[in-house]
Amino acid sequence: MSKFPEPNINSQPRMAVFLDRDGTIIKEVNYLSRLQDVELLPGAAAAIAKLNQLRIPVILVSNQSGIARGKFSENFVKKTHDYLQEILAREGAHLDDFFFCPHHPEAGIEPYRKVCNCRKPAPGLLHEAAARHHLDLTESYVIGDKLIDVELALRVRGKGILVETGHGKNEKDKLGRCKIIPNFIADDLDSAVNWILGKL
Repeated sequence: MSKFPEPNINSQPRMAVFLDRDGTIIKEVNYLSRLQDVELLPGAAAAIAKLNQLRIPVILVSNQSGIARGKFSENFVKKTHDYLQEILAREGAHLDDFFFCPHHPEAGIEPYRKVCNCRKPAPGLLHEAAARHHLDLTESYVIGDKLIDVELALRVRGKGILVETGHGKNEKDKLGRCKIIPNFIADDLDSAVNWILGKL
């Protein structure tokens, strides 16, 4: 459950920071399927806490095609997010909400094998979050270790940051061969958050 106060729908929409999960907040594990493999990346909790202290919504958005592929269940993903919230709390941080896509357009089992609007870089998860939390996506940021996270930000006219943790260094090597250009390339989540705070 979100710890962030219910939005005042009569107020101006606010900005938010959207975070990818694997390789951005926690260590990249190929199709994470055990809670004991959840490990915060260095500085991730402190970075999130900086945003919490400023009452900026911090929202996780993640592709979890392992559900479609039958590697784990939606319930396991929810348990993982509950556990992630617990270990963040030990370091004085929290996430305000969690959104994930369980689909894959080609692989996996029904009903998860489908073309959807929530698999990043499609913007469905951001639109859902914006509606729930009264957010201005054009003033928001997306941070992730893949160029699809940057593309996700660009699709809603927000700002995208590529972190060099997880798959980030390999993704950085693709720059120049594609049309996706991050607003910033950060060493890690803490560096990304510091850049955002400098802009604010």
